[in-house]
Amino acid sequence: MFADYFNKIPMHIFYGKAALIEHLKSIKTNSSTIGLVPTMGALHQGHLSLMQQSMANNDATVVSIFVNPTQFNNPEDLAKYPRTLEDDLNQISGLCTEIIVYAPPTEDLYEGKPSSQFFDFDGLENQMEGKFRPGHFNGVGTIVKRLFEIVQPTNAYFGEKDFQQLQIIKKMVAKNKMKVLVVGCPIHRERNQLAMSSRNALLSPKERQEASIIYKTLIDSKEKFQKFSAKIVTEEVEKVFQNNSNFTLEYYQIADEKTLLPCIRKSKNKSYRAFIAVFVHNVRLIDTISLN
Repeated sequence: MFADYFNKIPMHIFYGKAALIEHLKSIKTNSSTIGLVPTMGALHQGHLSLMQQSMANNDATVVSIFVNPTQFNNPEDLAKYPRTLEDDLNQISGLCTEIIVYAPPTEDLYEGKPSSQFFDFDGLENQMEGKFRPGHFNGVGTIVKRLFEIVQPTNAYFGEKDFQQLQIIKKMVAKNKMKVLVVGCPIHRERNQLAMSSRNALLSPKERQEASIIYKTLIDSKEKFQKFSAKIVTEEVEKVFQNNSNFTLEYYQIADEKTLLPCIRKSKNKSYRAFIAVFVHNVRLIDTISLN
């Protein structure tokens, strides 16, 4: 659709895995390193920061842009997910024209009808996002594993906003003995501290500003967790959203960072994290914060 436009951009853009693999073979040596930044497009500063970290740590950086259908359990959510490939390429080229972009059609990654591989993530997939988005992490695991097989990166970069996803990908790499280091990177936030997300583009200016309540609630819960139990803190968070008709709380959970199991009784030897998912009308936003 945008082929003529893309040809004018001084970048390495690939739409098929075969050509990408050949290009990577031509530039890779025994000592060179490749960084991979998997994205679903609709890029923002958070994505660009991942690319910057990859460029600082590797000889070459590959950015994938692909809206993966198998990680959406809601067809409406998949349909409305923002697709802004032209703008994405402009942002990447403005950052560095040496970045390699892989923007495949669905059939290039899925031969035949898109379907998910089944993974055992030792229970990490059953908490939070897994409870409310059945099959989501099988879809994530399928596409990330496929990208790792195609690119064969030395390092791969993911944002900590999707902390559960980050832990699950690390688990997948360990269980499959894949030779890639998974790097978690800090959350980037807008001026009002709303976590940067491609979904933010679906919010009205007023909704975007009001959504700052999500991070404010997390900060407040972090302070309360120093004095009160996880149960009390959770109840206080639920009250905040019960009193605000513009938002619907899907879940708030305090969990062990390593196992992602809910905190029942605090332990001094564990690290805890708060996870939250909120609907702003029909736009679903997630965020997280360390409580230690």
